[in-house]
Amino acid sequence: MQVWNGADQVPADLGPTVATLGIFDGVHRGHQVVLAATVSEAEAAGLTSVAVTFDPHPATVHRPEQDFVLIASLTDRLERLASTGLDAVLVLDYTLEFAQATAEEFARRYLVELLGAHLVVAGEDLRFGRANAGDRHTMVELGRSLGFGVEIIEDIACPDTGRRWSSTWVRELLAGGDVAGAAHVLGRTHRVRGVVVHGFKRGRALGYPTANLRADDLGLVPADGVYAGWLIRPEHAPDDGTSKRLPAAVSIGTNPTFHGVERTVEAYVLGRTDLDLYDEEVVVELVERLRPMVDFDGVPALLDQMADDVARTAAILGVPAPARPEVSFPSG
Repeated sequence: MQVWNGADQVPADLGPTVATLGIFDGVHRGHQVVLAATVSEAEAAGLTSVAVTFDPHPATVHRPEQDFVLIASLTDRLERLASTGLDAVLVLDYTLEFAQATAEEFARRYLVELLGAHLVVAGEDLRFGRANAGDRHTMVELGRSLGFGVEIIEDIACPDTGRRWSSTWVRELLAGGDVAGAAHVLGRTHRVRGVVVHGFKRGRALGYPTANLRADDLGLVPADGVYAGWLIRPEHAPDDGTSKRLPAAVSIGTNPTFHGVERTVEAYVLGRTDLDLYDEEVVVELVERLRPMVDFDGVPALLDQMADDVARTAAILGVPAPARPEVSFPSG
């Protein structure tokens, strides 16, 4: 899949396309229906399928005072868009100036003149143009006047609950720590991505060395607690003869037993004390929440719980459970 970072990267000889547009935050199951229709229509007509997305998220531009975090980073969003079979994605820089374009100005400049849209595919909740004044009805009218077809995909609801697939639903589930529920809406395991940094090395002293990620720049981090998951190293990471996808017990929170204040994501790769992951960008996939974060009455109780967390993680992930480390936290 080609990625065009800005209008100036779109090839002049692109030819006609089937296009769709949206933030696609999380690329959840509802997004996937729209994207699949875009790809299918393009293949049937022998045209190029293109998704137009925006970075940063409009909410962070219009309401910078709000603590808004994307479900997935742009890197992960593009990776997920690529998995749908799209030929290309156009990433437009969203600024206050860009936001002043009317719905007609946006459609004319980007969909018609830049992408040569033969057909535009969109969901029922489509909004575009200044003040989000453009909707699906606007797009149909613009298609008639500017010469492109429009296909509107009706909202698809979860058959179990009747609720429409949405980024809002994903956010609600993650806020409650329900990563398994979020995975159902997303159609894949929720993940965070970040660079491994030096921590306090408490885990190493306890026999459970962890890869530490600061929780302020990872994507949408779920509620504090302990999770079963996977730590995924980049393909270019040093080859140590093992898989780049490693089973992990993941702790999210401030380490209340040690009176911590900084919120972190810490991943212990089961049975591994030899990994040197510092300065690597890793992905942590969160499969299931084991428990909330607890302030334990001393290190021995914490060690007992950590051993149980590791055993449960291994069972959930279907991997062998490592032996409990024969260490204790130094006193004094």
